[in-house]
Amino acid sequence: MISGVADLHVHGAPSLVERHGFDHEVVGAHGSVGVDLAVLKAHEGSTVERAVFAAQRGEAAGVEVYGGIVLNSPVGGANPDAVEVAARLGGRVVWMPTVSAPAHIDSPSSPARSVHRGMVFRQVDVVDDAGALLPAWQDVLDVVAAYDLVLASGHLTCAQTLALFRAAKAAGVTRMLFNHPRMPFLEWDDDAAPELARLGVVLELGILPDILTTDGPPSTTLGEVYPHDMLAFGGDLGHAHHPTMEQALPGWLAGLERSVGEADAELILTTVGRRLVRR
Repeated sequence: MISGVADLHVHGAPSLVERHGFDHEVVGAHGSVGVDLAVLKAHEGSTVERAVFAAQRGEAAGVEVYGGIVLNSPVGGANPDAVEVAARLGGRVVWMPTVSAPAHIDSPSSPARSVHRGMVFRQVDVVDDAGALLPAWQDVLDVVAAYDLVLASGHLTCAQTLALFRAAKAAGVTRMLFNHPRMPFLEWDDDAAPELARLGVVLELGILPDILTTDGPPSTTLGEVYPHDMLAFGGDLGHAHHPTMEQALPGWLAGLERSVGEADAELILTTVGRRLVRR
């Protein structure tokens, strides 16, 4: 096992989806197996305030906890005011639509949908019919740039994510994260890898996405087409009907080490995500 793990994708309760425990309980359980930096994510909205309280609970002692905001329909989608409030309260990550994303809504048979039962939100569009970023999102990008936040792709497809990050780079955003890119419904394209790398985009490798991806290569294989120092860990764990970090990390880590080697596996788990989130 590796100590000093930075996990950029942690789910806890309260949530519309059943979780293993409340935020501080999930973070504490992560901490017991080597995680010392955790980013809380909630599809329902903001985890910024929740991160402050989770970090103060004894179960999570010793873990650096950050929050952010997911721009699904409950917070109004492209809402720069919500992003600014999250930033001023200490948030570090802004996720584009997840459950509200067209790719998510249009994939009813996707395993990703199975872990979001009971969570049905209105669609939030990000790009137009030509694949260009909708103007409403420009104000969001400006706030992300102004506060030096991490912009995460949520459940956008690879092509949509590329359009987003091109516009983000032009707006001055320097911290970008592509969430679980190997999930089949996000339509990963190896040909996009060189441009994503030039834009400075970090790819997220995750445990739950790999568990759910039964008809394609796991995220651990992204090291074959992408620089290892631009790969970060986001376990996406916390769902009550899937393994805990203690149960899942050893086997997943072994697979990552086979793919990228022990030294780079440690780099991915401990260093890249920490560098991305911290100022």
